[in-house]
Amino acid sequence: MQAVILAAGESSRFWPLNYQHKSLLKIMGRPLIWYTIKSLKKAGIKDIIVVQGPKKDIEEELKNYDLGVDIKYVIQPEPKGMGNALFQAKNLLQEQFFVLNAERFDGGDYIQPILKKQKSSKKAKLLLVGAKTDNPQLYGILDLEGDRVKNLIEKPEKGKELSDIKVVGIYFLPKEFLDYYQRIPEHMYAYEDALSLYMKEKEVRVVIAEKELSSFKYPWHLFEVTKTLMDQYLTPKIAKTAIISKNVIIDNNVYIDENTKIYEGAVIKGPCYIGENCLIGNNSLIREYTNLENNVLIGAFAEVTRSIFQEDIHIHSGYFGDSIFGRGCRLGAGNITANVRIDRGEIKSIVKGKKIGTGLDSLGVIMGENSKTGIHCSFMPGVLIGSNCNIGPETVVFENIEDNTNFYTKFKGIKRKL
Repeated sequence: MQAVILAAGESSRFWPLNYQHKSLLKIMGRPLIWYTIKSLKKAGIKDIIVVQGPKKDIEEELKNYDLGVDIKYVIQPEPKGMGNALFQAKNLLQEQFFVLNAERFDGGDYIQPILKKQKSSKKAKLLLVGAKTDNPQLYGILDLEGDRVKNLIEKPEKGKELSDIKVVGIYFLPKEFLDYYQRIPEHMYAYEDALSLYMKEKEVRVVIAEKELSSFKYPWHLFEVTKTLMDQYLTPKIAKTAIISKNVIIDNNVYIDENTKIYEGAVIKGPCYIGENCLIGNNSLIREYTNLENNVLIGAFAEVTRSIFQEDIHIHSGYFGDSIFGRGCRLGAGNITANVRIDRGEIKSIVKGKKIGTGLDSLGVIMGENSKTGIHCSFMPGVLIGSNCNIGPETVVFENIEDNTNFYTKFKGIKRKL
């Protein structure tokens, strides 16, 4: 069996964490694509094609791991959609193959159900995985007759949905699908149009997952992915070279890697992952599905809960709840991330100029890489901060801040750029 992993898109809806392909974000010391490959290997697939962007960052990262599979890499020169990405691999494809997105870490779980479904419906050469959703307006939705797929409708208007089953990014395709793709004018959603064309002319079947699968369209979806991965893979450990001072409390499922130092009075309440060469200051509290990658510094008297830190991040005293920080960020003392609305309602965020409901009632700040803040900065729930930003002291951030911005709040609430 063969699988094609698509890892070349620009992930524009994943801003501000799209400074790299979103499958390279790390959880428990491994990029998300590592978990996808691990899942495929467990299902028996060792022939894998990875479609990556011209930076070759996927290939560069995966060189660091012994994956035990045969990986071939191809380049998609420009982000022109899934169909164009798949077409780059045409010379390497078998007669039938699986296709999935790089962050679909549970993809291997559906290999055998797909093959079983194909065996029971011998005419179907194209099969896909669907799952129920409460928000069909956000996804590609299937028009079904039993388990036969008649059509695919992208983001149907409310009240015009033909079902509540969304596509989840796992496909079993025949090589002849590329002929249908070539009949479609090239555009960003030509892959989906080719699927619709194939459905009209040939038999397509769906395997419906028993539960709604994790999405990975917006950056806050990383919280659910992290929880799922920690529940599945995290095991308690304290490395021999870790230095744990007196009066430190470590409770529940906590992983502490090599050369990490935890100073007096700190409390770690799992599930939590703490990577290599980290430092947890005196009397700090780390709790509940917090993920700290290598070289993270948490200063004294800080509280970090349900948050995700990429590599080389330094923070000092303050509160950091339900937040995500890209690699290399520096936050001054006394920073606060507000993570709950005053009315306790759903938190909404602005993505590509549109207000999007996150489905969450707890969400702090999401910050790109290499951004810096002064002392006593505050962030309102659901605010997105770009990469390479400088935010002045005592700033209160109510709105998104674009990449490469110097920003502060003047007294009396007047916002100005430096």
